[in-house]
Parts: sequence; structure tokens; C-alpha cells
Amino acid sequence: MGKKNHENENMKTQNPKIINETSEKFLNSYLNNYSPTGYEVEGQKKWLEYIKPNIDDYIVDAYGSVAAIINPNADFKVVIEAHADEISWFVSYISKDGFISVIRNGGSDHMIAPSMRVAIHGRNGLVDGIFGWPAIHLRKAASEEKPSLTNIAIDVGCSSKDEVLELGIHVGCVVTFKDQLMTLNDKYYVGRALDNRIGGFAIAEVVRLLKENEVELPFSLYVVNAVQEEVGLRGAQMIVQTIKPDLAIVTDVCHDTNTPGIQVKENGDFKCGDGPVITYGPAIHHILRDIIIQVAEVEDIPHQLDAVSRVTGTDADAFAYANGGIPSALISIPLRYMHTTVETCSKQDLENLIMLIYETLKAIDPNKSFKYFS
Repeated sequence: MGKKNHENENMKTQNPKIINETSEKFLNSYLNNYSPTGYEVEGQKKWLEYIKPNIDDYIVDAYGSVAAIINPNADFKVVIEAHADEISWFVSYISKDGFISVIRNGGSDHMIAPSMRVAIHGRNGLVDGIFGWPAIHLRKAASEEKPSLTNIAIDVGCSSKDEVLELGIHVGCVVTFKDQLMTLNDKYYVGRALDNRIGGFAIAEVVRLLKENEVELPFSLYVVNAVQEEVGLRGAQMIVQTIKPDLAIVTDVCHDTNTPGIQVKENGDFKCGDGPVITYGPAIHHILRDIIIQVAEVEDIPHQLDAVSRVTGTDADAFAYANGGIPSALISIPLRYMHTTVETCSKQDLENLIMLIYETLKAIDPNKSFKYFS
């Protein structure tokens, strides 16, 4: 079970204006762009365009993962990483009456689908659609059917399969929800795909701070925005073989467990606004993790602690167990309502996540041994 670092509960973010007007404009553009698993190209282009002025070089692999590079000639290689893809659907069947059935692309939640508006990425461009659902008047309370993959369907306003096909929709088209980024009470970002493009934004901001503050790192920094995490950490598994780093710090999202209906004893005690979450677990390297915790304590950065019993379920696993073992750590941002269209994170947590990664990079010594013993 995860535990909060209660000593830091009352600490405030070191710099409440890290995210400036320009970076927030990018955040909106990046989060509102569609980036479904396997089809992340346009989002990756936006991310690379934003980060380019602050880096020395970059690589793009065959499946679209991007590694922006600072100080590329140094021998010691450090990765900071997030994943770029969002959950979505695939068109799997079109009925003779023009209704569209879907399968998951990643961990899409069928329970939230009814009444949602969608964009179908067809051969001729985006097509609007809706997940319909029988009206409450037509459902009997005693036998009310719950949404499932077998009974949800998309309506694109067509009366036949041929009419659907004429719109450029076919089996295999990807489908995304249409919800856009918003702010809540000026304290939270709310939208689809914060998991985990909020992390991609964070590492891009770390790079901006390094450039603006003229920080000279004694190692090569690879800032990785990986594809296809939602279907098994696939992008990270590929690009780690290309980079062959010496250390990896992965950032992703974890659950805010302080909303209604969640048992903190079973799921850990994490809360939006209490700081980024640092993970303990078998894949997490003790030495690197302790450097991060020490940085958080010295810099008065609020943080929370989590423990996992087997795997983290994030790209940290892909890095940790590659190439004979890469010392890896995981820093997460608490997220309410994960895998919905109203994923919610604290602005203050995002500021603190950026600062924690930034300060940790400044604390890493490439001459230090990361072996547990010798």
C-alpha cells in the first residue's frame, strides 16, 4: 500500500510560474490533438516541434517514438521518458443498417461510451459519430442492461453499410473521443489523454528549463516520448534497444484514490495536490530512487510514496529489464478518473513534477556507481 509523505503535506511548489503562457498554449494544442495508440504521428510532430529549439539532436524510430537529445557526445546516457499514446477504439464491424461496432485499442472503458461523441479517423478524414444508447424509458429497471463491447454501437447518421463506406469508414479505422482540455476551478487540468501526454508535456518543460537556465549536464540526456504504451509498453521496448541508456527516469500517471468509491487501504493513499508519487518496487532501482527522494526533501518539493508488489505497469518496467538491466525509477502524477474523458490532475502537482525531474537531473553524477554492491 502506498503512503503519503506527511512531513511535506504543507509545502508549496518552489516555483508556481514554471508553466508560462507559451507552454500552456502548447499544452492545449498537444492535449487536444488526437494521438491514438499506433497512430501517434501528429502528436509526435507537435511535441518535437515544441522541444526542438532546446535540444541538440533527435531520433525518430520506425514506429514513431521520439528521443530528443541534449549533449549527444557524452558517453553516459540518461533517459527521461513519458508515453505519447491515448486509448481509443477500432472499427470491427459495420451492420447492414449502418451501425458501427468497435473493439478496444488499449484500455478503453465501454462503461463510459454511451452518449459520448467520437471522431472516426476514416480514409477521407475525420467523421463525426456518437455512441448511442437506448433511452431510459425503453429499459426495464429490473433487467437494465449495462454497456458492453457487444451492445455499444456508433451512429454516424447513415442508414446502410454502403453509406458508411462512402464516408471513408471501414473495418480498422481508429476511433477517439472528442472531449477537449479544460480547467476546473483554476486548479486542475481536465480532459482526455492526460494519461500520459501530461507526462510528455512535463519532460518537454524540463528541457525548456535546462535551456533557459543554461544548465550544462555532464551526460547525454535522451528525452523520450514513446508510442504504444497502452498496449504493452511496446514503444519503450523498442527505443530502449536503440538508445541503450545507463539510467532511466520514467514519468506516468497513477490514481488519485481520494475520490468517492475507492478503497485507499487496497489501492494506496494518493491525492491530487499532495505532490508527485515516487514508487518503490522490484523494477525500481534503489539508488536512483533514493536520489530522487533526497532531491525532493532538499528542495522542499511535496511528494508521495507508492509501493508495487510485482510490476509498475508502466514503461519503467520496459527500461528496467532491458539490455541486461538499466537502473530505472518512476515518478507519477496523481490522476482522477483515469481512462475517461475527464481525467483530472492538479496544476500544482504538474509544476512539482517538472521541478522534481529537473532538480534530479542536476543531482545525477555519471561517475557514481549504480551497482548495489561489487
